[in-house]
Amino acid sequence: MKFTLVITHECNLRCSYCYITKHRSAMSRPLAERTVDEILRFALPTDEMIEIGFFGGEPLLEFDLLRDIVEMIKCHPLYDSRKIRLSVVTNGTVFSPAIGEFLQTQGIILCLSCDGESDTQDVHRRFANGSGSSALVEQTIRDALGYVPRLLVNAVFTPQTLPKLERTLEYFSTLGLRNIFLNPDFSSHWQQEHAYTLPLVYERIAIRYADWYLSGDPHYISLVDDKIALILKGGYAPRDRCRMGTGEFAFTPSGNIYPCERLVGDGRTEDHCIGRVEEGLRHVRQCTSRVGGRSVPPLPCQTCSIAGYCMTWCGCSNYMATGQYNQVGPLQCASERAALAVASDVMRRLERELGSAYLTGMIEAEALRNCPETVR
Repeated sequence: MKFTLVITHECNLRCSYCYITKHRSAMSRPLAERTVDEILRFALPTDEMIEIGFFGGEPLLEFDLLRDIVEMIKCHPLYDSRKIRLSVVTNGTVFSPAIGEFLQTQGIILCLSCDGESDTQDVHRRFANGSGSSALVEQTIRDALGYVPRLLVNAVFTPQTLPKLERTLEYFSTLGLRNIFLNPDFSSHWQQEHAYTLPLVYERIAIRYADWYLSGDPHYISLVDDKIALILKGGYAPRDRCRMGTGEFAFTPSGNIYPCERLVGDGRTEDHCIGRVEEGLRHVRQCTSRVGGRSVPPLPCQTCSIAGYCMTWCGCSNYMATGQYNQVGPLQCASERAALAVASDVMRRLERELGSAYLTGMIEAEALRNCPETVR
């Protein structure tokens, strides 16, 4: 289960594709305490792992508040360190030794958003005054790795930056990053030509992935690794699919509850809002991406032979692309097909070159990935 606390809407960047409306606001401590209590009382009776994430805006602009909320969570009588993991998503422009030491000692996962080198990062991720953020973000990556060796990085690519995606991967690797997430901006104006380009770009990334694996320097690359894991386990399980408003929630400084952080907007309007913190999580409104309590695949996907392996059920991505929770966009379809194809190619290549040891290792890795003990 995933719970996101949007602790502030304030941000020092003005990323062109950001889905969060910027304004001065911060979650009050009484509201944060009520939210934490509601989350733990709702989630802990289940048998699921729980992720509580801090988001914004830029959450590290409110570092003191973040630190207080972490204390609230860990001091709560229902807190269970075996079931709960904490994470922070940052734009990489706010960092200090104090922040690094706190994340390290508290065992908090850090995910940094960066699109690549300066000619990629500064296309979309600029400060409010229009200046680029690349130099500062690169320095933050170097500094953060000293405290959080398993730093996660998330790169968003658009039609303008898609051709540079392989170079972005190399850039991250050179910096010492080994946990890399690559995600398209579904709200961009993608054209038919990009559906033809995507497989070629993904193929080059997959080749680099396999080369690193064979050289003894494996990199986690989401669009390859996630599909390999999916192939190994035979497709998405029910809990893997969209659980907007049932197993995933976002909370804003206004006290509103949303089914996902990507649908928060300004955090104050009724668009996508499914409830209020004071009303509790057990009384949220049914998310319209679900029918009868279950996620419903988009109509074109229900007869597709690879539907069980595609993430076309993601209500947020669908909404960003088409304005409908249950209507998949053409880019999502093209991206999922390309990612599945290159993941299959990688598996065949590594099996061919490493034999059965590769497949055994991947199955063991997937088992560990889903084991609660890895959270400790």
